[in-house]
Amino acid sequence: MTTSPAVTAAPAAVVADAAAYAEAVATATRAASAYYATGESPLDDDAYDRLVRGIAAYEQEHPDETSPVSPVGKVAGGAVSGDVPHTVPMLSLDNVFSPEQLVAWTASVERRTGRPVTVWSVEPKLDGLAVAARYEQGRLARLVTRGDGTAGEDVSHAIGTIAGLPQRLTEPATLEIRGEVLMTDEQFERANAARTGHGGTPFANPRNGAAGSLRARDREYTVEMTFFGYAALALPDSGAELTARLGEWAHSEVMRHVAGLGVHTAHSTPVAPRTLSATAAIQERIAEIAAARPGLPFGIDGIVIKADLAEDQAAAGSGSRAPRWAVAYKLPAVEKVTTLLGVEWNVGRTGIIAPRAVLEPVEIDGSTVTYATLHNPADITRRDLRTGDRVMVYKAGDIIPRIEAPVAHLRTGAEQPVVFPEVCPQCGSGIDTSEQRWRCVRGRDCHAVASVSYAAGRDQLDIEGLGTTRVVQLVDAGLVRDFSDLFGLTREQLLGLDRMGETSTDNLLAALDTARTRPLSRVFCALGVRGTGRSMSRRIARHFATMEHIRTADAEALQQVDGIGAEKARTVVAELAELAPLIDRLTAAGVNMTEPGATYRGAVTEGGGAGPEAGLPEGDQASPGAPARTDQDAGPLHGMTVVVTGAMTGELEKLSRNQMNELIERAGGKSSSSVSKRTSLLVAGANAGSKRDKAEQLGTRIAAPDEFAAMVAGFLDTTV
Repeated sequence: MTTSPAVTAAPAAVVADAAAYAEAVATATRAASAYYATGESPLDDDAYDRLVRGIAAYEQEHPDETSPVSPVGKVAGGAVSGDVPHTVPMLSLDNVFSPEQLVAWTASVERRTGRPVTVWSVEPKLDGLAVAARYEQGRLARLVTRGDGTAGEDVSHAIGTIAGLPQRLTEPATLEIRGEVLMTDEQFERANAARTGHGGTPFANPRNGAAGSLRARDREYTVEMTFFGYAALALPDSGAELTARLGEWAHSEVMRHVAGLGVHTAHSTPVAPRTLSATAAIQERIAEIAAARPGLPFGIDGIVIKADLAEDQAAAGSGSRAPRWAVAYKLPAVEKVTTLLGVEWNVGRTGIIAPRAVLEPVEIDGSTVTYATLHNPADITRRDLRTGDRVMVYKAGDIIPRIEAPVAHLRTGAEQPVVFPEVCPQCGSGIDTSEQRWRCVRGRDCHAVASVSYAAGRDQLDIEGLGTTRVVQLVDAGLVRDFSDLFGLTREQLLGLDRMGETSTDNLLAALDTARTRPLSRVFCALGVRGTGRSMSRRIARHFATMEHIRTADAEALQQVDGIGAEKARTVVAELAELAPLIDRLTAAGVNMTEPGATYRGAVTEGGGAGPEAGLPEGDQASPGAPARTDQDAGPLHGMTVVVTGAMTGELEKLSRNQMNELIERAGGKSSSSVSKRTSLLVAGANAGSKRDKAEQLGTRIAAPDEFAAMVAGFLDTTV
């Protein structure tokens, strides 16, 4: 069984005396006001939560000193209000942080109901702004924010800008649908591009963007947001039948009805709600949603667990701030505010000059973050990043941290523009600034160590014993200028290096001999052609069968390869022309330049007969644009799209995910990373998670690792 991740809550802020308490209450109230009004809080979520817990601890010890404006126990921290009354209070949720707290909470619900709760709904907690959408006879008439829970702000001017919230339902129903308005990652990027394009500062994060955009009026531009419903309730004019249904149906039934009306719900996401009966199953589902979090196209900050049946909800009741039948299982914070100390400029294996943000160390999701990725100089300019800025840093799972945007309202005036390099920081040569990603004019020659280390990597030539430290030795000794030189190394040369004994030398030479025999797809990947990677290299190699056919292909011929468009094709042709001397040296060194199982057939005329080069033996070179005949045309997975998820076992246990994808393609299939209606087969190992759920919903065929291994048995030995 997969257990749910325990979240260690950060220590509460220390509130030592009455003066510190008064200051903490004022700070928390200001932060909550800004957070719920525009999303522009001076505190990130973690800092705000710690401050409120410190206030609560002080109040528990000094109940006579509790301030009437304290945020503790109030919806939205008591910092906001509105002028549109809610038909039913729009409450917040209490939080739990561990499996033990979750078990205690479910037990408390059952004590209140006086009976076991047999059905729980488990669903993602979307990180957006709560709103109530009121429909009259199927027409969206009003949008109201949560406010203080009893009344909210009218934001009906935003109707028509929110995906998933139709202006007309599929039925002429009168009801209120509650949910979250948020920005997906793609919508957030588009919103910031529009905002900065009109002279504004970028939003710090998607929630900030949704809050600001929802309230914006009379703006020169509009940005799209997305709605996901999580509840529905009757209005005075709903009619007896619908009122009865909404009052009697289970929560899961209500949400299915809402989805049928044409409104987005979490059921359409990769982490769709489930109804479960056992606490152990709830914890397992929590772990699955948490694992899926990094790949979601929108933010979540927890998982919501609700008693599903209407009678259980009624029996458990609600408090003044939160219902007693629902709780939020909080996940670790994935974004924090810290200071941008500077920008480093690093040169990659192809000469690309990549900026990296240097940050004041901050703990995010259990690890200390000191660096964050920055895409390119144009991205720095667009985001208006400045040295000394307070910035929102985002991290999810194992993804490299990145800066969302500066927190512009926290600027003091002391921030300085980021200084861009005028010459290559690696070698001092000129910089090609004609594209968004700047590049040293020397290209690959600028950074031989990175280029050779990449070629020797596991997903390329997989040369065991050739780590970065050894590559540095070889380059510094003048023995290696590019990775073709590796295959000319002698035993005497290697023994002359520091810390290279006879055993390690012989092992490295043996590994180099093995690397010579790698398939063309690996060799092509090792070249580091811009716009290609492991998967694309396999497709190119299998399409053309030999390096010579690839080199003689023009841009039009390359576009016959799945995934290569006109622009990428031109880039590949130009790169191969630049790499021609290196390829010649590799060929001369005896490196394999063919793809096993791929046979280049040559051109075929429109009528089906052979073209001008029909006299060539099968497998010889014909027209550069003709497709290769590969094992894909006859393999057991021919015509199938296959997705792999979970931990493999048996014969597949030692294969990396790249090797699994290679196996699929060798057996005639197409590998994919996500389950959709086009997926033919899901290979599901241990802890398969949300991909298995989606496959089951779609009725996609699912195979265990041993079953799949039997299907492709004839191709396992050729996978490297």
